Amino acid sequence: MDSQFRYPRLGLVVSKKVSKKAVQRNRIKRQIREVFRYSQGQLSDMDFVVFANPGISGETNGVLNRELMRLFGISQEKCQSQK
Repeated sequence: MDSQFRYPRLGLVVSKKVSKKAVQRNRIKRQIREVFRYSQGQLSDMDFVVFANPGISGETNGVLNRELMRLFGISQEKCQSQK
């Protein structure tokens, strides 16, 4: 579903179940925001909500980048095919 806004938007959910330490949760959020900012030009005007799973806290930045790029691409393709 397209957003009423003319740009893609991001929502984040990184709970304490992901990591008890705020430093880890904030690192994950920063990384997600950075990948989203980098990908924003290729994304259509949609709202994206990212729910972080508990296993993500031990992953490196490179793994997070690849996985998020893959997920943004999948969601983009699914929305394009529904039109």
